[in-house]
Amino acid sequence: MGTYVIGATGPFKGIKLRPNKTMLMRKKLFKITLVLTAIMIALLATSGSFLVVNRPAQADVIVVLAGEAESRPLRGLELLNHNYAPRLILDVPAEDQIYGHRETELAKDYKDQFPRKDSISICPVFGLSTKAEVNDVKNCLQGTPVRRVLLVTSEFHTRRALSIFNKEAPAINFSVAAAFDSRRFSTHWWARREWAKTNLDEWLRLLWWDLVDRWR
Repeated sequence: MGTYVIGATGPFKGIKLRPNKTMLMRKKLFKITLVLTAIMIALLATSGSFLVVNRPAQADVIVVLAGEAESRPLRGLELLNHNYAPRLILDVPAEDQIYGHRETELAKDYKDQFPRKDSISICPVFGLSTKAEVNDVKNCLQGTPVRRVLLVTSEFHTRRALSIFNKEAPAINFSVAAAFDSRRFSTHWWARREWAKTNLDEWLRLLWWDLVDRWR
């Protein structure tokens, strides 16, 4: 341990005192706090990008998850047109209505406007969570030889969705493609209030899945 020399002249010349232990402890705590703060800032800055998995792969079918009805279907149709799979399934809430019309009816009208409408089908979804949606998807896939499924969902939802489907349907090989919508989310989540809300909400859902729902 170092020492301090005080009293260079006079009666105290050459007297050496040990450093104050409290002062040393404070310095160590300050350094530790700086390191932990830097780590925390780095983790927060990358928390948005951690949520996003965008690795589409060739599949037997593309499944567009329910929950958003604009960017997700468009991304699914883009992948269908690029021949990632021969057919596409749109997950649609079975009991929800918009201005007096069932979403399943609106979805049928939506798909019928596309040239490859015969390659698109509707899967009614009754579950209120991604975990419950897995069972609806499995029901819609019954009777068809499907080994590879390409999931399409909002970018912030991709990591959690892929983890849930892998856990709940291990016999199927899943990949995932992100549908981007800058109105709701960006990996630079701190730049807008809506992005920050989405980032926080998805992290809470991801933690709940990893710590609770996964083990039920």
